[in-house]
Amino acid sequence: MINMSTKLIEKPKLNNKRSLINKISLIKTGLILCLTLLYLTPSPFFPGLPSFALPLEKQLSGETILQQVDANLTSDNKIVLATMTVHGRRTARTFRMKSWIKGTEKTFTEYLDPPRERGTKMLKIEDKLWLFSPDTDRIIMISGHMLRQSVMGSDLSYEDLMEDPALHNLYTAEVIDETIYENRPCWILRLIAKKQDIAYQEKKLWVDKEKYIPLYEEWYAKGGKLLKTINRQRVEKINNRWVPMEGIFKDVLKEGQGTEFKIEEITFNASIPDYIFSKANLRR
Repeated sequence: MINMSTKLIEKPKLNNKRSLINKISLIKTGLILCLTLLYLTPSPFFPGLPSFALPLEKQLSGETILQQVDANLTSDNKIVLATMTVHGRRTARTFRMKSWIKGTEKTFTEYLDPPRERGTKMLKIEDKLWLFSPDTDRIIMISGHMLRQSVMGSDLSYEDLMEDPALHNLYTAEVIDETIYENRPCWILRLIAKKQDIAYQEKKLWVDKEKYIPLYEEWYAKGGKLLKTINRQRVEKINNRWVPMEGIFKDVLKEGQGTEFKIEEITFNASIPDYIFSKANLRR
């Protein structure tokens, strides 16, 4: 090894200069290749636009990420068949329901099981919510303090159902950290309510960097107290969009292990007749 080192040191100066020139040439070639690949790689934030063409603050913008989240979780029309299991302190109850959803303003839900709740229906149109109970054969408008009541004893309130699912309409967003959650690289977004009358003044979202799905959420009161959490699981790709097929919604102020949601079937861009979203349909 000593002899080899000596030979290298004793090479003529001309060879050393040539070696240095070759190294510089290789570095330049590598830089050009890297920049070319970077330019040709589409940006995940703006498909078709290269990442190189975007400034750093645009690539990491909380507002941009939140809009991508909304694009994944909302759609024009969809029909969803799902189950909701309420885990109480001692027992668990499972409800099966079917929902027809049009954009972000209209939702009609009918409970199919258990037999005791079969035929119970809910209709949401913009900021109004009606509930029909077959036991009383009455249609009730849910408003005021009633909105804070639990839906079927779950960790979800009627107020939660009324919130606009398009988060960027209600909140501003900023990236406050990056982390690994459930083996997935995530941004942590901090959302601040745009208005004082929004139920949750702050939210934190752990957003999957590839799928743009919030894998975990924390919802806070105005004073900073944690109120509810969401843990989304089993994310699947359906019709070129990522869909969380299971999740657990937890009211941290209640006892029990939370409310578990599972999607059995989901149809996007469904054809839904207008009569579905009518008060008359509640009694059918």
